[in-house]
Formats: sequence, structure tokens, C-alpha cells
Amino acid sequence: MEYTILNNGAKMPMEGFGVFQVRDTAVCQQAVRDAIDVGYRLIDTAASYGNEEAVGAAIRDCGVARENLFITTKLWVADSSYDGAKRAFEDSCRKLGLEYLDLYLLHQPMGNYYGAWKALEELYKEGRIRAIGVCNFYPHVLADFCETVEIMPAVNQVELHPFFQQPKALELMKEYEVQPEAWGPFAEGKHGIFSHPVLTEIGAKYSKSAAQVAPAVERPAGRCRDPQIHPPGADGAESGHLGLPAHGRGHGGYSGARHRAQ
Repeated sequence: MEYTILNNGAKMPMEGFGVFQVRDTAVCQQAVRDAIDVGYRLIDTAASYGNEEAVGAAIRDCGVARENLFITTKLWVADSSYDGAKRAFEDSCRKLGLEYLDLYLLHQPMGNYYGAWKALEELYKEGRIRAIGVCNFYPHVLADFCETVEIMPAVNQVELHPFFQQPKALELMKEYEVQPEAWGPFAEGKHGIFSHPVLTEIGAKYSKSAAQVAPAVERPAGRCRDPQIHPPGADGAESGHLGLPAHGRGHGGYSGARHRAQ
């Protein structure tokens, strides 16, 4: 597993496993267990996913020490206020069965998200959260936010994949030392990503599949990725199984596309 160092010094895995739309408790718990078994250490959930309890059960049963896991969850917009964030944080910790979070994110820049961020800053100072960040903050929103808050966000989790690479957003994140984290790095299975001719052609040069090439496109920008797939079907896409040389990464030629935010 490879890691990146966030702007506050926290160490974050470059690969993560997300559980968006996995609402069945048994399925979610088994998926997280399988993910940890094959080497994932970053597990990404959210209050709005409705599966924090299943994730928590998998964490307790996985046999990996808590300090070796990196657990992320997110504040939903309905709780986007100072008091709402304090309550929602405690609720998420209770469901996950955790005393602290490794990363807590504002899910969307909606509601009183500045008030919510103040609550996150306080929880961070108290040691209840190792790093705080945001999701789906477009460049103009992120710039205004970073110029206003006391503690800079460590992460901005946004849609990133070969068909939507967001170079201007990444440039701004680099300027403010905010770590980009990709949700939907496999484009949610759209655009024929697992058989796309460009990805297939690149992969053929290194005896790799299109599924293995797709996440490698993210590597030159130093982006963390959270694929939302069950590990047995991941086609060896975790970074440690890519086997692509440095010069085989970062091929261009992809069309831009936008999908719904998570």
C-alpha cells in the first residue's frame, strides 16, 4: 500500500474502498471485510449512505488493529450547521463504534457549511478527528473557503477519472495544498471504461486490462482513489497490482463528462 502525507502531517492511503449505494447490511459488512482482507486500509462511507453500522461491524471483526485502518465518513447537508455537525459527528462515531475518525468530510458545500466547518475544526483540535476535509467543492468555492477558514481542508474528494480529469480544479488544490481524492475513479462503469479502446490499447503494451490502466491514469497527479467495487471483481486494480512503469501512466486523449455527485 502506498501513502500520501496530508497538509497536517497525517498519513493517508492512496487507495481506498467506498461503500456508496451498498445499503444491504450483510453485503456491506462482507464487502468491507473482503476489502480489508485483500489489503485495503482506507474505508470510505458517509452518513447519507446508511451503512455506517455495517462498516463499523466489519471493522470490529476484521482482525486489523484500529491504528492501521483509515476510516472516512461524511457530514450530510441536513446537518450542515455548527450544532448539527457536532450531533452528526457523535452519531456517526456511535454507529461506526469508533472513538475517533481518521478523516471527516463535508459532503457538499450546502447549508451553513462554514458553521459546520467550525465544529469540525473544534473536533480536530480536541483530537477526535485526525484530518478534516471537504467533498465536491468546485474551484471557486474551494478558493473562497480556503481563504476564509482557520484550518485548511486536508482533502477535497471530487469526481475524477479518465473521462473527467478536472485539470483546473487539481491545479487549485495543489496551490492550497489540498489532497485530491477521486470518487468514482472507474467512472461508475460508464463510458465503456472496462473495454475502452484507448485504455485497452495502453494496457496491451504492458499486458494489463483497461480496468488496471484506468486508475493508473490518476497516479501522475498524486490523487487518492476510492473505487466502489467489491474487491473480488476489481480485476487487480489496486495500486500494488498495476505493474505499470512510470512512463506508462498519464496517457491523454479522453473526452470530458460530468456525472452526479455522491
